[in-house]
Amino acid sequence: MKIYEPLKLKFENPDWARNPEFGLIDTILEKHPDLYDIVALDITAETSDSNYGRGDSPSVEQITRAAIYKELKGYDYRELEYAQIDSRICEQFVKINPLRPYTFQMYQHYISKITEDSLSKLLVAINKIAIGEGIEDLGQFREDSTVVETNIHYPTNNSLVWDCIKESHRLLRHLKEEIETLDYEDYRTEGKKTYFKINVSKTGDQRVDLFIKQLKLFMNCINQVSNIVKKKLEYGINNRVVGIFGAMERLLPLMNLVYEMSYVREVLGEQVRNDDKIFSIYELHTDIIVKGRRECKFGHKVDIGTGKSNMILTCTILGENKNDGELFRPTIDRVKREYGITPESVVTDGGYASLKNREYAVKEGIKNVVFNKITRSMKNIVSGEEVELKLKKWRSGIEAVISNLKRGYKLRRCTWKGWEHFQRKVYWSIIAYNIRVMTGHMLRLLEV
Repeated sequence: MKIYEPLKLKFENPDWARNPEFGLIDTILEKHPDLYDIVALDITAETSDSNYGRGDSPSVEQITRAAIYKELKGYDYRELEYAQIDSRICEQFVKINPLRPYTFQMYQHYISKITEDSLSKLLVAINKIAIGEGIEDLGQFREDSTVVETNIHYPTNNSLVWDCIKESHRLLRHLKEEIETLDYEDYRTEGKKTYFKINVSKTGDQRVDLFIKQLKLFMNCINQVSNIVKKKLEYGINNRVVGIFGAMERLLPLMNLVYEMSYVREVLGEQVRNDDKIFSIYELHTDIIVKGRRECKFGHKVDIGTGKSNMILTCTILGENKNDGELFRPTIDRVKREYGITPESVVTDGGYASLKNREYAVKEGIKNVVFNKITRSMKNIVSGEEVELKLKKWRSGIEAVISNLKRGYKLRRCTWKGWEHFQRKVYWSIIAYNIRVMTGHMLRLLEV
């Protein structure tokens, strides 16, 4: 056990003893400096020298430690900036000069550069350390999926049309600040009135009439933005103007798509395929997730697997709504590829159950294959009924893991913007969760 004795000595210092998670990860980083190499290329990429500013930037070690501190505490970047001055343990852990702290913009710039691929490798590396310390052995493996919502309001055709009207006028207002001669018509007052009327309309005919009215106004709004974009070369150009015109050009096809969706569904009364829909003009990557008869959610399905230690060993963030049964085989392959270990027992929810999955698990050398709910034509493969019962009871514990992850690390709804940052937030939360689980195991060893 390479980190046991150094951690025990570190806990004699009261600052670290009151913050065991930071004591543990600090010890791990000191004993395994190669962990920094995993994220180093991301942090240092596209770094250019400048003759302006303070003349230095955080090291890879400082950025990595700051990111871990931020996630363990559940801070945003502004709170992280304050903590480096206010908290002694933050100063010690991040290894910063208290007289020359960094700004939250600096932290955000560098932390956000760490890719999801690097974070996935960092997660596996930390898990391998846990395996080496005897915390996890991968003898048993359980798998389940959950939904992490994106930060959007419940999408309706009415709300999407109103979002487009608001966003287009926001951009036009900013453009007006730069170009005084710009003239445009404000459709928000009339659009907002119709938006609320549609929300409270009770009869189908009334709703259709209101939508026809709103879509006429919406088309005027689309044409206005389109005409202004076509004349962009006539206006004086600066960096801010170029950025605003770029945002308007990206918004136009979304406005046209929302118009088409709303017209087909609300006026013609025809269905629109989910693949042809968007659920937010701000988070375009959002998927609709329907699990059984439960209320549909808007976000992404996340498939996770844990061992007996409750540490999350695998994580797959899906860009589409796949059936659980399709995730079983790739997860088993991933466990073998990343850890070089074949679990003796695998247990999952009934959604993963299929003859093909059972046969594949047996082929890979797994002795006990248990699905929580199975059909009469298929049986679990176990060494005995008692083993099957124990594995089914153990499987239910993954629900607590998911609940702990969502409640403790703000993962019920991801507030980070964009598909790439969505994935990064999920991985950072899982890394922080695993550090806390490892700390619990190490504290029990220290008490013995």
